[in-house]
Amino acid sequence: MPHVAWLQDRLKDGSLIASGPFTGTAVKSALLIMNAPDRAVLDRLIASDPFAEHELIENMVVSEWDPIFGAFNNQSTMPGQMQGG
Repeated sequence: MPHVAWLQDRLKDGSLIASGPFTGTAVKSALLIMNAPDRAVLDRLIASDPFAEHELIENMVVSEWDPIFGAFNNQSTMPGQMQGG
């Protein structure tokens, strides 16, 4: 499936950190945690997704996130900090 290949390529290049479908929803949807230096780069990445190219993305919400606590702390503005002791 082209979308899955796109996801795998994004994992390899580091622009995708994690992804997966939401469960128990009436409409098929997913969460993608992406890594991009700015919104323009992110928009270009998403535009290259076969789902976007075939206009299969009905709705998209983009929010910047700073994972200070937990598994993604190494990608935060405070890597190695705030992890407890």
